[in-house]
Amino acid sequence: MFAVYAARFDPGNPLDALELGERPEPEAPPQWTTIDVRAASLNHHDLWTLRGVGLSEESLPMILGCDAAGTDADGNEVVVYPVIGATGHGVGPREQPTILTEKYQGTFARRVAVPQWNVLPKPAELSFEEAACLSTAWLTAYRMLFTNAGVRPGDSVLVQGAGGGVATAAIVLGAAAGLRVFATSRDEAKRRRAEELGAELAVEPGARLPRRVDAVIETVGAATWSHSVKSLRRGGTMVISGATSGPNPPSVELQRVFFLELKVVGSTMGTKEELAGLLNFCATRGVRPVIDSVMPLERAREGFARMASGDLFGKVVFTL
Repeated sequence: MFAVYAARFDPGNPLDALELGERPEPEAPPQWTTIDVRAASLNHHDLWTLRGVGLSEESLPMILGCDAAGTDADGNEVVVYPVIGATGHGVGPREQPTILTEKYQGTFARRVAVPQWNVLPKPAELSFEEAACLSTAWLTAYRMLFTNAGVRPGDSVLVQGAGGGVATAAIVLGAAAGLRVFATSRDEAKRRRAEELGAELAVEPGARLPRRVDAVIETVGAATWSHSVKSLRRGGTMVISGATSGPNPPSVELQRVFFLELKVVGSTMGTKEELAGLLNFCATRGVRPVIDSVMPLERAREGFARMASGDLFGKVVFTL
């Protein structure tokens, strides 16, 4: 079957490790099933895999892709939850959970095999392309906002780095849930787009906000850490799920953290139950993921190059 996969690792030029071609059909062991992929979306995780992060050479070649929507053997429209082994279903109770492509072949192919437990119904209100965007970046944003930050309608939140997948999702989900959303971006066009998506105000990184916020959604890391800390009200919460600008800020400003009793919370992905909640929220509230571009899987190299350049707003989706 046709697939997009990592054939090797290249930390400096990850696209040089990307291959498009034929790979074996997936096999479904007991308690697993095979899904015919209709759409799959790209994540930064896929670029990191090409760099050799989170994967051993013994696992190569590895079909890339965490997110997918498609049809099961009975023709039902479904969404794939990409964390394998979260509760032991299909792998045994002692196996540590992994995201697709960390151990098991991914979704950038005609078909993908996953445990039956990892399959959820796709709401009829969502297209395959829309549903394929939700399982990683949008699920991460959903958990950051509503589980780990614990914000409620009327609360205020700062989203750092508008334009990235998680940040864009946090802006849209936050606005739809009745939050006062502020955002940052170095790019003026991305700031305008953030406001169009529901942000009350979008400013340059480091700019003073009209008010201190209840929570900060932080995916940028070192470059915005100080601004995030200074933007929180007393007792506020910073939730971190990434560090695209680096993991080591010049100063962690511990005095401000303990004096203002700030909370710093790490967040990774989300649960299957949270994905079900996200799917229902999008279907019933009319929320739709922001899609930067849609292209056939055969043009995957173009999509990867677009993400690597940073010249995108929202998700890149591959169709089959």
